[in-house]
Amino acid sequence: MNIGNCVALVTGANRGLGAAFVRSLRAAGAARIYAASRGPLAADTQGVVPVRLDVNRPEQVQALAAELGDVNLLINNAGVAEFGELLAPESTDALRRQFETNALGPLRLVQAFAPVLKRNGGGGVINVVSVLSWLTLPGSGAYSASKAASWALGNALRGELKVQGTELLAVHCAFVDTDMSRGMHGDKLDPDQLARLSLQALQAGHAELLADATTRQVHAGLAGQPAVYLGAAA
Repeated sequence: MNIGNCVALVTGANRGLGAAFVRSLRAAGAARIYAASRGPLAADTQGVVPVRLDVNRPEQVQALAAELGDVNLLINNAGVAEFGELLAPESTDALRRQFETNALGPLRLVQAFAPVLKRNGGGGVINVVSVLSWLTLPGSGAYSASKAASWALGNALRGELKVQGTELLAVHCAFVDTDMSRGMHGDKLDPDQLARLSLQALQAGHAELLADATTRQVHAGLAGQPAVYLGAAA
């Protein structure tokens, strides 16, 4: 799809990668950007309209879809990360919270906005996933499970959306230099670079973006002997 003159909705847009998506969309010439957040809303800037949204509140998602009838690009960026051992007593609650935001949240948004996208010519969806869709690290079990679910749901949705002319891009990346990765060691992608690469990949018609060397290495290792996800758990 053509990013120039699009009308985009970005979830989790008040900071980090979400804010970078807003900046990149403005630079690409988007006609209007709805910057969604459940926290403090950013001040209005030219072409950017702040909107309130908690992706865990189905009634808010439905109301926003009814209100924003001009959207033709949905960017599912909102996410949470909680790390800890799965054998810990509190892990079930942490898993539930992350599934709710990271897997069910994007699904709710796509379900609600699919008719809007169809009316507006098809458009596109960007789902921000993770390299941890494909493997787990110590303490990442619940987060990895939620992102793996989001990846699988996106793969299923891609076929359903194709019928109405809507493209879906899954963005896989390792560490991004945002608050979520603060204190973590390793190479980190600049969020503005990742946002630009994502928009370019969607515009080029790609189904997936493997945004950094770590992600590409892990993806290649899925068919290794032993598979990379088994080595990470060893």
